[in-house]
Amino acid sequence: MGLVSGIVVYFLIWWTALFCILPIGIRPDATGAETTGGWRGAPVGFSLWHKLAGTTLLATLLWLVVYWLSNQEWASFRDGWLAMPTR
Repeated sequence: MGLVSGIVVYFLIWWTALFCILPIGIRPDATGAETTGGWRGAPVGFSLWHKLAGTTLLATLLWLVVYWLSNQEWASFRDGWLAMPTR
């Protein structure tokens, strides 16, 4: 995996992981108090920095797995039983 493709794959994994991490631990305000925006569905105690840190950690771990798999001989589409047939 080259530098540019590695960055693109990391960005795609990070963006997908963000939407997986966002709803974890969110509790809506059932009363709709003015301190949370006055809406019953507004989250209580939402911390974006914790979500971004968790997303970055998860995306880094998943990217390392993808990078490891892309460098394995048995998972190659160029050689072995997964290779495209030559004409």
